[in-house]
Amino acid sequence: MAKQSPSYHFAPGDTVSAAGKHSQPYPWEQRKLGDLGSVQMNKRIFKDQTSESGEVPFFKIGTFGKKPDSFISKKLFDEYKSKYPYPEVGDILISASGSIGRTVVYEGEDAYFQDSNIVWLEHDGRLKNSFLEQFLKRTKWNKIEGSTIKRLYNKDILNKKINLPKLKEQEKIGQLFQYLDKTITLHEEKQCQLEQLKKALLQKMFADETGYPVLRFKGFTEKWEQRKLGEIATIVGGGTPSTKNPEYWDGDINWYSPAEIGNQIYTEKSERQITELGLKKSSAKLLPVGTVLFTSRAGIGKTAILNKEACTNQGFQSIIPRSKMLNSYFLFSRTNSLKQYGETMGSGSTFVEVSGKQMSKMPLFIPNINEQSRIAKLFQSLDKTITLHDKKIQYLKQLKRGLLQKMFV
Repeated sequence: MAKQSPSYHFAPGDTVSAAGKHSQPYPWEQRKLGDLGSVQMNKRIFKDQTSESGEVPFFKIGTFGKKPDSFISKKLFDEYKSKYPYPEVGDILISASGSIGRTVVYEGEDAYFQDSNIVWLEHDGRLKNSFLEQFLKRTKWNKIEGSTIKRLYNKDILNKKINLPKLKEQEKIGQLFQYLDKTITLHEEKQCQLEQLKKALLQKMFADETGYPVLRFKGFTEKWEQRKLGEIATIVGGGTPSTKNPEYWDGDINWYSPAEIGNQIYTEKSERQITELGLKKSSAKLLPVGTVLFTSRAGIGKTAILNKEACTNQGFQSIIPRSKMLNSYFLFSRTNSLKQYGETMGSGSTFVEVSGKQMSKMPLFIPNINEQSRIAKLFQSLDKTITLHDKKIQYLKQLKRGLLQKMFV
């Protein structure tokens, strides 16, 4: 049997070190999964055995761990669980059709799983489940059979080759990735909680047609004033210098297109820049710091705040708040309202677009600038924390991908 060593060795003392000629790692042994165990599958449940409500959730692999597809009776569950194969706590369920190769760990809850979608591997003590889980997550199932619906067959799983280290190393590797998965999940849950909090505050901290919000900071009691957006801000369109004239391009003035406005709050740097001459020879306008960029076509309603003077192409109707009348971040926090209004008022045969004139007529309830600032600071803090969690999640996922590539052979 083939024996190989991983590019990284999870050494004693819970540290990860590069494996090389000085580290003397144990060689990994290559085996087929079928040498280590056999595939098991739940007995089939038919549609007429399920209902919209019941005692035991019935899942397909795509919904396992979330909302069940339907339910079965506790009597049927107990009967099938006692008579037929059923996973034990810690067993890894593998999707065999649909989203092929998706894995989840069974944690012992009363639930039944679609037999045609889920299999699991019963194996002996030579293979740690925590190690197997990570192996299956990175496995690419090639040459899947099926004309209409592709399916992973038992033989595909049993013939799959796996490289195994000693049990102690398997356990250490499994623990490392379980820790990473748990940490990622905790950050995702926290991010979700913050997003739900933000959503609730957006609904309660901005005034409705009565002119009063449900929640307010202490000391603010005045009714909010309804104004048109054009009365408290200047709406500015954009333009594009001729692309045939090289003197207009590759300057030092940021020039944005709608495709560049993603989920960032503050703009950093545009993909392309124009020159002073390009600005002068086009309908583009130089926008000040604090301008809220607003895409008016090709996806109406994406926003970002300028942190450096810049201009845009004609796919924007950018909003420049008037001093002491409108706070930039307060307005940015109303992105959903701006988007909804723009989509409602937009028109066009080739693509939907909203004009600056239409945006200037948008009605908006606003408090005095001091209350705006307090509200803006709250949402700015929330957005910053959400962004930090997102960056941490992306970093941990990238770290996990890198370790999966280097710690398995």
